[in-house]
Amino acid sequence: MKNQKGFTLIELMIVVAIIAILAAIAISQYQDYVIRSQVSEGSSLADGTKTAVAEFYNNHGTWPSNNASAGLATAVSIKGQYVSQVSATSTIVASFGGAKANVAIPASSTLVFSPIANGGSIEWHCKSAQLKQKWCASSCACQ
Repeated sequence: MKNQKGFTLIELMIVVAIIAILAAIAISQYQDYVIRSQVSEGSSLADGTKTAVAEFYNNHGTWPSNNASAGLATAVSIKGQYVSQVSATSTIVASFGGAKANVAIPASSTLVFSPIANGGSIEWHCKSAQLKQKWCASSCACQ
């Protein structure tokens, strides 16, 4: 009499089901991570613009009327793979819509940075009406 050792079909099916569940969770979390990294490009591109706007305000006592008055390139020149333009007036607006942006990011979505002057320093507030909070930085007020 021969003793056979190994796994039964049901045991193998259970292992495959567990792997499938873990993969489904991991893929959705990875998609959120990818979108969050794409949204962060808007913040990165806005950082240099914040400096120019703050310098303009400190020198003139008012906010710039456009990118040129702040000493910046045109709005469409400040762009990345996922951000189509960054415009600077009394607020800084990073508009998404680059060709490589994830389809979950609405084409017309924006990340708006609003300055608040505090007697010599400037505090920046971030918000977006179109982007989900899980994609934005924790300091931003998103949906």
